[in-house]
Amino acid sequence: MSEEVQAPQRCAIIAVIGAPNAGKSTLVNAASGTKVSIVSPKPQTTRFRIRAVIMRPPAQLVLTDTPGIFNPRRRLDRAMVAAAWGGATDSDMALLVVDARAGMTEALQAIIAKLKKVKLPIWLVLNKIDLIPRDRLLPLTAALTAELTFAETFMISAEKRDGVDKLLQALADAAPEGPWLFPEDDLSDVPNRMLAAEVVREQILRMTHEEVPHHAHVETESWTERPDGSARVDCTIYVNRASQKAIVIGDGGSRIKEIGRRARQELVGLLERPIHLFLNVKEKSGWDESRMHIRALGLEDEG
Repeated sequence: MSEEVQAPQRCAIIAVIGAPNAGKSTLVNAASGTKVSIVSPKPQTTRFRIRAVIMRPPAQLVLTDTPGIFNPRRRLDRAMVAAAWGGATDSDMALLVVDARAGMTEALQAIIAKLKKVKLPIWLVLNKIDLIPRDRLLPLTAALTAELTFAETFMISAEKRDGVDKLLQALADAAPEGPWLFPEDDLSDVPNRMLAAEVVREQILRMTHEEVPHHAHVETESWTERPDGSARVDCTIYVNRASQKAIVIGDGGSRIKEIGRRARQELVGLLERPIHLFLNVKEKSGWDESRMHIRALGLEDEG
């Protein structure tokens, strides 16, 4: 009996880049089949590079969800943009995710101008195609390809998973031969402590408005394993001003309780174990200019 010949392993690191709110995190979560990156209707949700591991044997795809690229103002902003471009240059290929509904924005034009200097294959992924008339897609594709040469073009709805499997299979076919970088049962390189902080921050993004969402920072202060298999998780939410602290806490502590309830429920589902979540809110002016907090996010301080 002849032995079955196994195909050689293939592996690709793929940067997922684009303007804020293009749907990068939604695409990465849809591709991995679970939550590895937080999602909200507000732009600039992702703050650091998150790797999701997708198995398409014999290929392993390592999708790097990067912060949306925008015009930086604060120290934190500069570190986020640097992380995004670092994700592009450290990869085998890049997916430029474009919000088809928004079209050719100034932010997208600025990204394309910089991508012209990046020496790696770039695939165009038009996202949110379910939200616009189909006759707008071809002119938009033509305008984009006139600006930059793309190795491949895909049209998807990450929210509905339309076209995502086809994109993943094409990426697997294009992945270069090489050993897998992660064990095949790994879903992400996000530690549980950071996952907890990000899930709490997602609920802050969803439940607060105006200046609060992007001026809040969450750190997991302690993670204590319990004999019964559960874990106690203590997180601190940092905000810049007393008014922001009052908004996060809410009347009689109502909002912080609901943030904690929703975050705990999500963590229980993701980690498949009981979680006891405790939240504290602290006012810390200028945290987004603090080297310590920026490094705590896993970002390089750009000064």
